[in-house]
Amino acid sequence: MFPKSHDLSHPQFLSKYQQQSDFFDNLYLSIPPFLFQQQVADAQFNFQNTDLSRALFSGNLPTTPPVTLQPMTCRNSSPGHMSDAPMSFRARKRLSVESAPHDAKRQRFHSQRTQITVVNQAVPLPGGCRYFFPGSIQSPLFNTRNVQDLGGCASLLQDTIFPDLTETTLPAAKDKLSQQVLDLFQVYQQKNYDLNRKELCRIELQREIQHIFPRSRLFLVGSSLNGFGTRSSDGDLCLVIKEEPVNQKTEARQILNLVKNLFSTKLSRYIERPQLIRAKVPIVKFRDKVSCVEFDLNVNNVVGIRNTFLMRTYAYIENRVRPLVLAVKKWASCNDINDASRGTLSSYSLVLMVLHYLQTLPEPILPSLQKNYPESFDPAMQLDLVHEAPRNIPPYQSENISSLGDLLVGFFKYYATEFDWSHQIISVREAKTVPRTDGIEWRNKFICIEEPFDGTNTARAVHEKQKFSIIKGEFLKAWQVLRDNADLNSILSLRTTTHQK
Repeated sequence: MFPKSHDLSHPQFLSKYQQQSDFFDNLYLSIPPFLFQQQVADAQFNFQNTDLSRALFSGNLPTTPPVTLQPMTCRNSSPGHMSDAPMSFRARKRLSVESAPHDAKRQRFHSQRTQITVVNQAVPLPGGCRYFFPGSIQSPLFNTRNVQDLGGCASLLQDTIFPDLTETTLPAAKDKLSQQVLDLFQVYQQKNYDLNRKELCRIELQREIQHIFPRSRLFLVGSSLNGFGTRSSDGDLCLVIKEEPVNQKTEARQILNLVKNLFSTKLSRYIERPQLIRAKVPIVKFRDKVSCVEFDLNVNNVVGIRNTFLMRTYAYIENRVRPLVLAVKKWASCNDINDASRGTLSSYSLVLMVLHYLQTLPEPILPSLQKNYPESFDPAMQLDLVHEAPRNIPPYQSENISSLGDLLVGFFKYYATEFDWSHQIISVREAKTVPRTDGIEWRNKFICIEEPFDGTNTARAVHEKQKFSIIKGEFLKAWQVLRDNADLNSILSLRTTTHQK
């Protein structure tokens, strides 16, 4: 039995929590991913009507075929072993706060097959039973089957905590470049398992934080939930203390300082390196030792909850969107222009740039969801209704039949030769460019990308002319190279540099 206090710092709980996570880590790493889902399903069958602590920790899993467990190495990202992957590719890891190594290696990217790929994907969240969390706080964003309190009996790590899965057919690849984009997506897209690791941590942290702020709620936001995450994506968390706005310079910092102290003391056995970052929207950065995931936690930045579900809807209404976004994000990371903390583009800005491009084609691939469905994406909608929006939006039927390869080349061409950086604002809300105004968000800015809900500039971090010139140069180079040889390898090459102390 777990300690009745539900104290996550208790050695007995930590041990079992760690073993539970390690079991599925090792199961995932030791077998091909297409077998992992069946293995988990078999394990679920055994656990459903038994005491999980007995079944899991005794190793008494008769219907689960024996596997050879591999040691798990926890770094800054989730495990990336993909034994059935159609290619071999390694991209640079996201730089941590403490260190920024310059050495990088890269294996060649090879497309070996052309076919229609069918994968299980999480789709807009289902209705039905809601998840109930400790302290009688109901999570408004996560609808799933009701489960036992994690403190009294460890909840089964399901294949997905968001179980509404459909067979989603990815676009057919008619050329080499399109197949390479699909292969890259298959290897690097966030798996349901990765999402589970983050969600389990969120549940436990919410329980502990509610001891300090009883009516608070903790939401998973950003790329982890919006459909555009990769296996190495950090987890973003939004702590909602109250419905009213919170002063980010004073009140938010005070709240985060209390959270940081909680992490540094009571939860120090499984939360490490908590740091309070005093940015425009302050955050606490930390690492969960159990899931091996890096997290950023903010207070009451509720626009992040709203845009998570707007982005999620865009991600799933057209099957070319997610592979294209992932390819662009990988390209930007490999070419050192995907780090807002270093004056380049954030991943969110890159996503908005891709969506804008798909909205402004002569035959659009995406509409403006906010214009077509204003009631579903009302910026004044109560937070406990925001998660309903994706379920109400049908797939978008576009007459544009361009391949992924053509769209990728076109994306780079658009920003290299057509988009007017000096006079235009990228607006996904309007599904078009809008003229720059003299407002404070746009004045003297090199890149202007409108946040769809609050109208701020998501690219405000690009404040140096040199960095802006580098970004434009990378777009131009990518377009020219792909135009000439249509090989994804040519734009994903990592620069190998020598680290000098």
